[in-house]
Amino acid sequence: MERKAYGKINLGLSVLGRRPDGYHQVDMVMQSISLADTVSFAPGEGLSLVCDNPDLPCDGSNLMVKAARAFSAKTGLAVNWHLACTKRIFLAAGLAGGSTDAAAVLRGLNDLCGQPLDRQALEELAASIGSDVPFCLYGGTQRARGRGEKMTVLPPVPRLDLVLAKPRNLGVSTAWVYGEMDRTPGRVPLDIRGLENAIRQGNRQGILDRMGNDLERVTVNRYPVLQELKQELTALGAEKALMSGSGPTVFGIFPDRQAAARAAECLAGRRQDIQLEVAHTVEEA
Repeated sequence: MERKAYGKINLGLSVLGRRPDGYHQVDMVMQSISLADTVSFAPGEGLSLVCDNPDLPCDGSNLMVKAARAFSAKTGLAVNWHLACTKRIFLAAGLAGGSTDAAAVLRGLNDLCGQPLDRQALEELAASIGSDVPFCLYGGTQRARGRGEKMTVLPPVPRLDLVLAKPRNLGVSTAWVYGEMDRTPGRVPLDIRGLENAIRQGNRQGILDRMGNDLERVTVNRYPVLQELKQELTALGAEKALMSGSGPTVFGIFPDRQAAARAAECLAGRRQDIQLEVAHTVEEA
């Protein structure tokens, strides 16, 4: 059996402040995209994991392994499965690559075991693994609050064609980004309500006008290459260019698939130091 594990971008990311438990209170609109990993399941002796990307550890630190173990602990069922992941989502990129793989494991194991967990139980288990995992269970377009685990399903956005760009050797510490946010004086969090209203109205231009990411200022100031990529995407015809999550992936939204493909081809010719993908929004995981 195989499960697709779709990546995500943030159409809006608002940081409201630090919570007593050390996490940050956030308000986000998260959106599934066509760039996806594939997780396959085969009967095995105990739990094992392999991946076609050698840079991804396959030990107990991997969220897929953590998800399988959490599922076993929750249900009391032995997890005798061999997992194999075909990795296409950029690593450590702000695209929820690890979270979506973990969500695919939870969905897959639940189906293979006769669905012992209902949706609420599965979402609660997902939240215990990571803040983005509940969204990735079902994907689509959702507003996430709390530390990212309180989900509200929104209508699908009009199709958005994307170019995703990530500097190859750049990694960003999410903890560092949030720490720097806490030290930013006079910051006004992005208002997500207008973005949600535009989505509910199906207003494509309204969505573009209200998109934003509170984390972008911190990451872009530290890594000027991200601002350069945003400017290049805009010069190539992007209607909007934004960073996803805590970075370092930036994405441009183009009028159609052909415009996105032309921009990606042009950018690839200029830069050998970035990973590039053409993608589009999708409705569900």
